[in-house]
Amino acid sequence: MSTSRKSPNHTALPMTGAALALSAATLLGGCIVATAPPPRVYAPPPPRVYSPPPPAYEETGESQMQANEAPPPLPDYEQPPCPEEGYLWAPGYWGWGGGGYYWVPGTWVQPPRVGVLWTPGYWGFVGGVYLFNAGYWGPHVGFYGGVNYGFGYGGVGFAGGRWMGNSFAYNRTVNNVNVTNIHNTYNETVINNVTINKVSYNGGAGGVAAAPTAQERVAAREPHVAPTPLQRQHVQQAARNPALTATANGGHPAIAATPRPAAFNAPGVVGARGATARAPGVPQAAAQSNGIHAPPAGAQANGGRVAPAGAQPNVSRVPPAGAQPNVSHVPPTGAPPNVVRAPQNAAMRPQAARPQPARPPAQRPQPPKIEKREPEGGKK
Repeated sequence: MSTSRKSPNHTALPMTGAALALSAATLLGGCIVATAPPPRVYAPPPPRVYSPPPPAYEETGESQMQANEAPPPLPDYEQPPCPEEGYLWAPGYWGWGGGGYYWVPGTWVQPPRVGVLWTPGYWGFVGGVYLFNAGYWGPHVGFYGGVNYGFGYGGVGFAGGRWMGNSFAYNRTVNNVNVTNIHNTYNETVINNVTINKVSYNGGAGGVAAAPTAQERVAAREPHVAPTPLQRQHVQQAARNPALTATANGGHPAIAATPRPAAFNAPGVVGARGATARAPGVPQAAAQSNGIHAPPAGAQANGGRVAPAGAQPNVSRVPPAGAQPNVSHVPPTGAPPNVVRAPQNAAMRPQAARPQPARPPAQRPQPPKIEKREPEGGKK
C-alpha cells in the first residue's frame, strides 16, 4: 500500500520540471526575438539607362528639311563688305520648300552673345534621302559636312576671325572688311587642304566625303544657341521669294548675299555670277554688281541691252516707215509718265506727214509787157 501511494509523486516531479523548462525557454525565446536586428532585404541597383552619343550636329528647334534629290551646287558670288564691327559672316545655302530648292543668301549677322561662333548648316545623304542639319552658335565651330562655303569656312573649322576679349578680330585675307570703319583686323594666310568645288552636300553620289574630326565631335557636345530671330526672318523671307528658287534662277540667284539679315532690297546686295535676272524690288545697282547684267523692271526685251544712267538715246535705230509706236511698255510703279522725246539727230527721226496747203490753180504764163519809151528830148 505504501508503494502505490508514492508512485504518483514520483511521476509529477518530471512533469513539473518539464513545464518550468518550457516556460523558461519561452521567456528566453521571447527575449531573443525582441533584441534581434531585422533581417536585411536585398534591393537591386537601379538599371542603367543607355544614352547614345550626341550626333555631329545639335538640334536647335529649327525645322529639319528633307529632300529626295541632291541640292544644286553652291553659286559663285562675292562677299559684301562687313557693315560694322561685331557682325559675323553666315554663308548662304540651299533651303527646301514646297517649290523645291531655294537659295538662302549669305549675310552678316550679329551673334546672340560675345564669344560664340557660327557653325553653318549642311545637307547630308542619310538613309537614301538628303537631310539638312541646322546651323547653330557655339564656343567653337563644329562639323558642317566638309562643305567649302568660302570666306573662312573652307570645309573644316573657321579661319575668318577670332574673339579677342569682347571684340572680334577679322582676318582680311578671307573677309571683305573696310579698314576705314573696322580697325580690329589682321592678315593671316589660310591653307586650304579641301578640294575647291561647289558641292553643297555631304555623302551620297557626288557628295563631299568627310567625317567629323575629334575637335568637331567635342564641339558638338558643347552648349549651343539657336539662330537669332533675324536669322529666322532671313530664311522665311528667302522661302517666300519666287526669284530665289532654283527653278527660276537656274542656280544663279540675283540675291546671293546681303549686308544684313532680311535686307534683300538694301544697297549692297550682291548677285551671283551668271545671274540673268534679278528679283522684284532689288535695286538695279545691286543686280548689276559682280557681272550681273539685268534690265530694270519694265524694260523691253530688245536684246537685253539697257543704256546706263545719263547716256544719250540710241538714234542709230529708226523704226520702219509706218510702224506703230510701241505701246507695250509699262513704266515701273512710281515712275513719271512716259514722255516721248525726240532724238537729238533730227535727220534720223522719221518725219510725220504734215498737211500741205492747197495749191492755187495753174495760171498761163503772160507775155512780157513792152514799155514804149519816149525819145530823148520829149515829143517833137
